[in-house]
Amino acid sequence: MKYRLRKSCFLGVVLFAFSLRLVRGEDAVGREIEPWQPGMLDIHQISSGRGNAGLYIFPDGTSMLVDAGELPRKTPRQTPDRPDGTRPAGEWVARYLLHALGHDPHPSLDYALITHFHDDHMGGISGSQHKSRTGDYQLTGMTWVGDNFQIKTMLDRGWPDYAYPKPIADAATRNYRGFVRWQSANNGMKAERFLPGRNDQIVLKKYPAKYPNFEVRNVGANGEIWTGVGRETRQHFPGLSGVPPADWPTENMCSIAFRVSYGKFDYFCGGDLPGLPPEGFPVWHDVETPVAQAVGPVEAAILNHHGYLDSQNEFFVGTLRPRVWIISTWDSGHPTARVWQRLRSERVYAGPRDVFATDLHPATRNVVMGIEKLTSDHGHIVLRVAPGGGEYRVVIVDDTSESHRVTKSFGPFGSR
Repeated sequence: MKYRLRKSCFLGVVLFAFSLRLVRGEDAVGREIEPWQPGMLDIHQISSGRGNAGLYIFPDGTSMLVDAGELPRKTPRQTPDRPDGTRPAGEWVARYLLHALGHDPHPSLDYALITHFHDDHMGGISGSQHKSRTGDYQLTGMTWVGDNFQIKTMLDRGWPDYAYPKPIADAATRNYRGFVRWQSANNGMKAERFLPGRNDQIVLKKYPAKYPNFEVRNVGANGEIWTGVGRETRQHFPGLSGVPPADWPTENMCSIAFRVSYGKFDYFCGGDLPGLPPEGFPVWHDVETPVAQAVGPVEAAILNHHGYLDSQNEFFVGTLRPRVWIISTWDSGHPTARVWQRLRSERVYAGPRDVFATDLHPATRNVVMGIEKLTSDHGHIVLRVAPGGGEYRVVIVDDTSESHRVTKSFGPFGSR
């Protein structure tokens, strides 16, 4: 009888410890990553070798996909496809989502968001892609995902006219617009323009009352930037009537930016925003500085423009000063040497920081001094925030297969 009682108590302790590990997001190296649990905030930066893709699972289970890129052609500047080249990137991303959303018996996306209209963020056109079985559009990146997952609300910077700063008429955007039209007319998808300053456009859909300390703040798009006060915004770009067309805002400058907050935890994403204008261009081509003024310090951030040479200016890096930097990498220019120096410099901001990259190109190792100090240089990056937002971990998941096996784990880090 005593043996049975001791055995029962032991099993109870084991089960309690296991359930606690799940809730806190502790993942064992060598094992499959633990599933999302209610109360946790998961941010997955997916490694595909073809572009940017990020899955957010909010504390109540609301889901949001930020970008699903698919570069149509491979060059020596790019890393290999992940896990391999047997499927297009959009299909690999959709398969990853199916696993990450496995807690939901009917997985779907409450939101999908495209930060800006470039191939590596929404999917490019080469002419060899499959056509949708239902709609009149080709399957690439976001459109592949949307053909296989119900997207309830689609957000971008251009809807409905796609005309700023001039009509956006490239093949990839035309294909994406065809997808939006068909899904809106036939599959119940709602399309919206992203509205800077708002904190009520991207919201918890399942149990909002349980998590009053969670917020997604729309920071900027098309040069309209939140001031940091209420829902007020200001227009950073001048009126275009007096600006030479050669100086008009670029697609990257128009990128969507937002901040996710959960208790003391804050995370920033800004698409491909630039902060260092090329020589001779107007100073307002720096979009990072006004965005940083609104956002302030955060716990974690993904690099703007993948760490390319026009991004992460000193003011931006020093103002956000995160403990964790994430780089979505697949190109030999991700990141460049000066960006890497600013990220690491304790003259820019004091204190420890860790930098994680999805897939560092071998050429970058040869030309960027000190890049070997990356905390992790390969794999899906999963930021797991504990219930309440008081602490978070970074889990690296194998991207060379669909094993979803944890290869490294870091933390916990305390939110400030």
